[in-house]
Amino acid sequence: MQPGISMAAVAMANGINANLLRRWVQAAEMRPGSVVPDAPPAPKRQGANTPAAFVPMQLPAKAAAADIRIELRRGNTSISMAWPIDAASECAAWVRELLR
Repeated sequence: MQPGISMAAVAMANGINANLLRRWVQAAEMRPGSVVPDAPPAPKRQGANTPAAFVPMQLPAKAAAADIRIELRRGNTSISMAWPIDAASECAAWVRELLR
């Protein structure tokens, strides 16, 4: 690798995982007697010296939180419960106590 070149940028430019590239480079550098060929310099991106700017984005509207729905029947009696998804652990505790 040439000094000053980002492995992550090289990996992204070639469509490979940055961790995998890092592993390959380290393995090549550790091999006795192996010489890692000098790669041609990475092409400079247009506008690389311009500062980053804020780019506004439209995010999708947040979907309404789903409920946990439980329906229990025993004989002629039935119970229907709706728990907010945010309280899933409390719902699990309630069901655990109910089934004891």
